[in-house]
Amino acid sequence: MSPPRAASYLGTLLRRGAPAMAGVTGGLDDLEVADPAPAAPLRRMRRIAGPVEPAAPDNLLLRATRYVAMVPLAYRILAVTGALVAFLADGHGGVAPVVAVAACLIAWNVFGLTWLFRSAPFHDRAAGRLLVLDVLATIAANLVVGAAVPQPAFAAAMQVPGKHLLGAVALLTLALGAGYGLALMLLGVPLAGLAWLLNTGVFNVKQAVAGLPTMIGVLVTATGALILLGLGTRLALAYGIRHGREAERARQHRMLHDTVLQTLETIALPGTGSSEHQLSEIRRLARAQAIEVRQAIEGADGSGALGEKLAALAAEMARDGLRAQLVMAELDADTLSEVRQIAIRDAAREALRNTLKHSGTDRVVVRAEDRDGGVAVIIRDHGTGFDAADRPPGFGISQSITARLAEAGGQAQVESSPGGGTRVTLWMPR
Repeated sequence: MSPPRAASYLGTLLRRGAPAMAGVTGGLDDLEVADPAPAAPLRRMRRIAGPVEPAAPDNLLLRATRYVAMVPLAYRILAVTGALVAFLADGHGGVAPVVAVAACLIAWNVFGLTWLFRSAPFHDRAAGRLLVLDVLATIAANLVVGAAVPQPAFAAAMQVPGKHLLGAVALLTLALGAGYGLALMLLGVPLAGLAWLLNTGVFNVKQAVAGLPTMIGVLVTATGALILLGLGTRLALAYGIRHGREAERARQHRMLHDTVLQTLETIALPGTGSSEHQLSEIRRLARAQAIEVRQAIEGADGSGALGEKLAALAAEMARDGLRAQLVMAELDADTLSEVRQIAIRDAAREALRNTLKHSGTDRVVVRAEDRDGGVAVIIRDHGTGFDAADRPPGFGISQSITARLAEAGGQAQVESSPGGGTRVTLWMPR
C-alpha cells in the first residue's frame, strides 16, 4: 500500500482560507522553498505552492491570520456609507428603511473590526458564529430593503445591501476559503430575485443575475489576494527558518570557539612547574570550562549591570594570567538592555583572549565610557600588535567580535600595528 500523498499547500489554502497559513510550518525546512540559488519565478512559485505536511496550527500565526478580515470589513464601512450618500443625494423616497439598514450594517462592521483588535485569545468557534451571523445580516438587509422601500427607489436602494454582499463574498473567501465565497456568490442570485419579488411581486431573473459579473470579479480578486498572501507568508516563513538556523549555527560555533576551543588551546600550551602542578591547572581549567558550557546550554548568562559583567570578566581573565585594569565611567544599570550587555561582554572576552594568546603581554586596559549616544568599551594593550593588511581577520574577530555585536545592533573596530599594540573598540547604541 503506497503512502498517502502529501497535500498541496495551494489546495489547502483555497479550501481553508487564510487560517491554513497557521498550520503549514511542518516540513517547511525539507522543501527547497528558500533555496537562495537563482530560479525561474514560476518554478519557485511551484515550490512554494507544492506539497506540504500540515502541522498543528501555530497560535501566533492563527491570531495573525484573522487580520485579513480587516480589508473587507473596512471596505463595507466605506462602500455602504458611499452608497447611502448617493441614494440620499438622488432624493429618492423610502429614506427611513434604507438609512436604518445602512446604520445597522455599518455598526455591525465596526463591531467586527473591534472584535478583531481585541486582546482576548482567538477562538475558531466564535469566529465561525460571527461569520454565520454576518451572512444572515447580509441576507436580512437585502430582504428588508426589498420589502420596505417603494418601487421607484428600489433599484437605487439595493446598492446599499449590495455593497455589503460584495464585501461578504470577499470576507468568506479570505476567512474560510474560495468554496465558501463561491457559495455565497451563487446564493446572491436567488437572493436578489427574492428581493425583487418582495418589492414588485415578480421574480425578475434578469435583475437577479445583473450583479453576478461584479460578484465574480470580487471572488476572483479575493481569491488572488488569498493566494498571494499565502504564498508570500510561506516564503517568508521558509526564509525565516533558514536564516534562523544559520544564526543558531553561528551562535553555537562562537560558543564552542569562545569556550571549549579556547580551553583546549590553553591546555595545549607548554606548561611550567611540576607535573602535579600542571595536572592541577588542567583540572581547574576543566572545571571552569564545564561550568561555562553548562551556563551557555542553560542560558544562564547573568543579569548584572555592564560594570559587574566586565568586572567578572576581568577576574576570569586574571585566573588565566592576564591582568586587566578596568576603568569604568558612571554608567546606569539600565544603560543597555541585557542582550546588548551580554554581546559586549562576550565580544570583550574574545578580545582579551586574543591579547592573552597573541600580544606577548600580560597587561591590558579595559575602559567603558559614554560615546556617540551609546556605550563604548575599549580594550587596549601595548603588545606586539600586527599588520591588518598582512593578517586578514580570523574567526575570532569576524564572528566572535564583529558579528556578535552586529547581531545586537553594535559595531566593532580593531586597530593594530606591528610593535604598537592593539586597540579594540566595541560600541553599542542605547
